[in-house]
Amino acid sequence: MKTAYKYQLQPGSKKHLCPACGKRRFVRYIDKETGELLPERFGRCDREINCGYNLNPYKAGYLTNTEQNTWNPPPPPKPQPSSYINPELFRQSLKNYNQNNFTTWLTSLLDLATVNELVSRYHIGTSKHWPGATVFWQIDQNGLIHSGKIMLYNQYDGKRIKEPYNHINWVHKVANLQNFNLSQCYFGEHLLAFNPTKPIALVESEKTAIIASVYLPQFNWLAVGSLNNLSIEKFRPLAGRKIALWPDLNCFGKWSQKATELQKEYPRTSITVSDLLEKKCTFIERQKGFDLADFLTNFNPRLFQEHKKTLPELIREQWQGLNQKNWIISPIKYPTITRYNLEILTEDLNRKNGLNITPNQYLQEFLKLN
Repeated sequence: MKTAYKYQLQPGSKKHLCPACGKRRFVRYIDKETGELLPERFGRCDREINCGYNLNPYKAGYLTNTEQNTWNPPPPPKPQPSSYINPELFRQSLKNYNQNNFTTWLTSLLDLATVNELVSRYHIGTSKHWPGATVFWQIDQNGLIHSGKIMLYNQYDGKRIKEPYNHINWVHKVANLQNFNLSQCYFGEHLLAFNPTKPIALVESEKTAIIASVYLPQFNWLAVGSLNNLSIEKFRPLAGRKIALWPDLNCFGKWSQKATELQKEYPRTSITVSDLLEKKCTFIERQKGFDLADFLTNFNPRLFQEHKKTLPELIREQWQGLNQKNWIISPIKYPTITRYNLEILTEDLNRKNGLNITPNQYLQEFLKLN
C-alpha cells in the first residue's frame, strides 16, 4: 500500500537561503494540504558535496511533535580550497579568433589594432563548446585562473544568444574537471596588478567592460558577472582604491544599495555610483533596458579616445628616461643587453602602460628603433 505523505519538498525551481552554508541553494518542505512552508530549518541543500545539509521533517519527528523545541543550525562546513585552471588549457583558447562571434562583432565596431589590443588585454578566448563561442577568463591579480565563462554571441549585432536556451557555461564544467571548487573573481581583475593607482570602474557584463575600456580608458574596467557577485568578499581585492559603479539602466537603486553596504565595510574606499544612463537614456532605451555598452556604441569611439602612443614610441620614451646607474650593464653597449635587463624593461613598460607584452616582443620592437 502506497504511503500518503503530508510533507514534500517544494516543487519548482525556487531556492531559499540554506541555514547551514548561507547559499541560495536550499529547497524547503511544504505542507501538501495547506501549501504552506514548514519552518525554515526543514529542507535540503543541493550543494551535496560542499554543504550536504538535509533535515527531513519525518526523521526529525515534526509530524509527531517529538522534535526538540530548541534547534540550532549545524556549524557551516569547512571551506574547501579554491580550484584553478591549468594555464595550458587557458593558452589553448587564445586562438581561432576568426571563429569567434564576439571578436568578429568587435571588428565591425572598432579598428583591427584596437580589437587585437582588447583581446590581449582581457585574454579573450575561443571555445569549441558551441560554434563561435567566447571564453571570458577570470584571472586574479596573482595570475591565478579561477575559471572561464563560456558565452555565445550573435556575430552581427553583438547580442547574446538566449534561444532556444541561454548559452552560458563554464570551462571547468565543459572540461569535466572533477571536484572543481569554483571561487569566482571579477573579470579583468588581473589588470589591477599593472595599474595600482588607476581608478576602477565596475559593470555587470564582460562585454560592457571590454567596450567601455575603449571609450573611457581613464578607468580599469572590470565586470562582476551578476549583482550577487558585488559582495563584500569578492570586492575585497579592490579595497582602498577609487571605485565607480556603472549599473545597467533601471538598476541604479539596487547598485546604490550595494554601494552603501560596501562603503560601510570598506570606509577607506572611495565608492561612487554613476547615474549617466538614468539621466541620458531615452524612453525607448529605458524600455529596452540599455547597459553602458549599448549607450556608448551609439557614438564614434574616436571621439572618446585620446591619442595612443605606439609601442615603439613608448619604448623610445622609456629609454630616454633611463638612469644608467641602475643598470647591470650600460644600455649604450646594446646588443649585449642581459636577459635580466630585458625582463625589467618589459615589466616596467607593462606596469606603467597597462600592456601585456613579452620580453621577446619588446626586443623585436627595440631592434626596429636602432
